[in-house]
Amino acid sequence: MNTPQANLPGASPPVPKLLYVVDDEPVLLELTATILEPLGYRLQTFRDPESALRTYAAAPRRPDLLITDYAMHALNGMDLIAACRRIAPQQKVLLVSGTVDERVFRDSATKPDHFLAKPYQARQLIELVQALVAD
Repeated sequence: MNTPQANLPGASPPVPKLLYVVDDEPVLLELTATILEPLGYRLQTFRDPESALRTYAAAPRRPDLLITDYAMHALNGMDLIAACRRIAPQQKVLLVSGTVDERVFRDSATKPDHFLAKPYQARQLIELVQALVAD
């Protein structure tokens, strides 16, 4: 039986999964952090997609998952997904929305890895995040 590397004496602890969360509603950013941070995820939150994109483009490490709302001010979630995927085509993305459904990306060349309708249960978010960031 092989012992996982993380359990060996002197081994480095695993690097927490990095999640970017983009939503123009501060209370929803706080709610997402309240749900996911206790599970060991490291979150970087953004209230506007433009600052998220600037940070994404300049980051030495891409997030393991991008969680973005659809309806935001100057740039919507689908625009953000397309811009991030131009930089890193394999970027995992969860699109959330209370204003649109999956039809918004049906005919789009760029699609999120999963869609979650608002309002959602904490368990739904947790299960999707775990599945999307699984190694």
